[in-house]
Amino acid sequence: MARRRADEVGQQSGSVLNDVSPRTAEPVDDESGRSGEQTPEGGSTRMSLFILFSTFLSAAFIMYLVYRNFPELEEEERKTIVIPKDMDDAKALGKVLSKYKDAYYVQVLVAFFTTYIFLQTFAIPGSIFLSILSGFLYPFPLALFLVCLCSGLGASFCYMLSYLVGRPIVYKYLTEKATKWSQQVDKHRDHLINYIIFLRITPFLPNWFINITSPVINVPLGVFFIGTFLGVAPPSFVAIKAGTTLYQLTTAGEAVSWNSVFVLMFLAVVSLLPVFFQKKLKQTFS
Repeated sequence: MARRRADEVGQQSGSVLNDVSPRTAEPVDDESGRSGEQTPEGGSTRMSLFILFSTFLSAAFIMYLVYRNFPELEEEERKTIVIPKDMDDAKALGKVLSKYKDAYYVQVLVAFFTTYIFLQTFAIPGSIFLSILSGFLYPFPLALFLVCLCSGLGASFCYMLSYLVGRPIVYKYLTEKATKWSQQVDKHRDHLINYIIFLRITPFLPNWFINITSPVINVPLGVFFIGTFLGVAPPSFVAIKAGTTLYQLTTAGEAVSWNSVFVLMFLAVVSLLPVFFQKKLKQTFS
């Protein structure tokens, strides 16, 4: 009943955000007059968290299998095989991976590919260091394609995970922000790919927030993947170029210069130009 009332409120407000409306977990009286201890939303939230945790454990097991097939490492080298948290970690990891890359090309590539997707799927920090590392390990065209593909696939897996179990979590923790973004998406519904590209280039919304809320506000998966694949290319270009001078960097922030910031701003504006011209043409011929 609580869900039905919330749906009616959402329909009256005209919001595209399906079922995302403020709700409180109030006790529900059963037929005998006793107050229930659990609402349907509360139960679904706990079930969603359980499924999310189970999925994470399954993905972590897959990661374990990938690294089981990694070449035999020395004791000191094994200590560097971690998700990089700073440039020192990235440098140590890059040194080990570059040592084994030629002899074990496929294993290193698969490990990089699966790790990047794992981080993106579960919104775990560290992918920026892998983007920088890709420029150190691989030729620029391959590194750029790898990063864009991993970002697109990882974000899409996060999208699908949110589609399956994320709606109750969005209800509970992100209702207000998701509702505001839903209104923005409605305004750009006719040119959604350009809008997604713009958001990926600019820092206005965190990537994890875009990934989690997109299925809730009815952003199509195909549009989401294409927009992400294309939108992450400009910032990835900057990170990958920085990776060619990996050992000269001391922080991830050094990968971004003022020139690269201006380039990203220019590309963000360019991504919206088709929308501007489309509106002008409509006004001209209407």
